[in-house]
Amino acid sequence: MPTKIVVDRITKSFGSDQGALAVVDDISFAVGDGEVVALVGPSGCGKTTLMNIVAGFEKPDSGSIHIDGAPQLKPSKQGILISQHGSVFPWLNVQQNLMFGLNGHACDDKQGLADHYAALVGLQGFESNYPHELSGGMLKRAELARALVVKPEILYMDEPFSALDALMNLRMRNELLRVLAEERHTVLLITHDVEEAIHLADRVLVLSALPARIKASFEVTMAHPRKLSSRYVQDLRVAILRELGVYNEGE
Repeated sequence: MPTKIVVDRITKSFGSDQGALAVVDDISFAVGDGEVVALVGPSGCGKTTLMNIVAGFEKPDSGSIHIDGAPQLKPSKQGILISQHGSVFPWLNVQQNLMFGLNGHACDDKQGLADHYAALVGLQGFESNYPHELSGGMLKRAELARALVVKPEILYMDEPFSALDALMNLRMRNELLRVLAEERHTVLLITHDVEEAIHLADRVLVLSALPARIKASFEVTMAHPRKLSSRYVQDLRVAILRELGVYNEGE
């Protein structure tokens, strides 16, 4: 597949009372067009900083990011960030939130497009509801629809489902996979959940503790839908957990 994102020898440090704190150290990788790549690593290892650099929200100290061969120097309309903190406006209903994302976009029927994406994520009939009237899972669906309605080429997803209970997390993962099967997006995903990474990603990159470096890369060759109880998934889970240093042989 053609290459969409190239991360080339990125480094990043921040000032602290003890001097410069290295957060990202000499990271390089590429993401193919339409590929889903998951980043897993210990808490506080620099995953979000790395994603913010790739998305153009932070500048690296050295190294470069290229999207479709062009330097990524600032956030662009090619990509949109979905974070664990949420992005919908509480004073707008679902339809209005989706239409707000279309401001500045050439579109003859913003309401129709907003309703299409509400339906795509399973919110048909809830277009007039406000965020406080939605369940946690519905709110995440609204955030996903708000990102998709602007037709981004790249989804930057920073633990988007971490606040959900296990059952709703699984439902949202399946929802995302269904959307990705209908609409092709390149995805860079941060998650602490190794099973989630294997469920969603074509490739899993394991990062080290601070400063972040790539310790290992795992291709996930199993076709969708993936049976998470399969021997293949469990063996891959164990291999990733070993790289993270948290697997007990007795598990």
